[in-house]
Amino acid sequence: MEQTALRPKPIPGQGPGDRAGRAPARRPGPVRRRRRRLTTVLTGLLVGTVLVLSGAGLGALGTTVIGMSRLAELRQHTAAPAATASPAAVTAPPSARVTATLGVEAVDDEGPGARVVGVHVPGPGYAAGLVRGDVLLAVGRARVDSAADLARAVAGARPGSAVRLTVRHASGGYQQLTAVPGVVT
Repeated sequence: MEQTALRPKPIPGQGPGDRAGRAPARRPGPVRRRRRRLTTVLTGLLVGTVLVLSGAGLGALGTTVIGMSRLAELRQHTAAPAATASPAAVTAPPSARVTATLGVEAVDDEGPGARVVGVHVPGPGYAAGLVRGDVLLAVGRARVDSAADLARAVAGARPGSAVRLTVRHASGGYQQLTAVPGVVT
C-alpha cells in the first residue's frame, strides 16, 4: 500500500516532463548590469547638460533669477564719489526716486489712526516693535487719521533717520516707538 499523503505533489510546470523543450531561464549577468548602469548614467548626464544649457540649472528648477536691485545700484553709484567728496556732498542721482517705508500694511481704523494689518519681517516696523493690530496715531509730528495720512507721513520722512511713532496697542496701552524708515526705489 502506497502512502500518497506523505509524498509531495509537483507544482504545475515543474513536473518531470514539463521542462523538456525549454532552455533554463537566464539571470542577468554582470555585463548586463554594467550596461544598464552605464545607460542610466549617460541618460542622466544628457538630461543635466540639456537643463544647464537651457538655463534652468540642476538646483534652480522652478526658480527665478533676480538681477541687482535698484537699491544696490544706488549704493554703488553713491559709493564712488564718497571717496573723493565730503559725506555731505554725496547725493542720489537725479533720475532715482527715493521714498521711505516702514514695512507695514495698514488700513483705516474705526477712529483716528491707521490699523496695522501686516508687518514685513525683516523691516523697519518690525525692528521698531510694531505688531499686527497696533494703531498708528502719529509719525513724527504728523498726525495720522487714516492709512493715506500714514503713507504721506512716512513718504515725507527721510530714509535712514529716526522717526518717533505714537502707537495704541490692541490691549489699549499707548507707547512711543522709534523707527528708522528704509529705502524703496
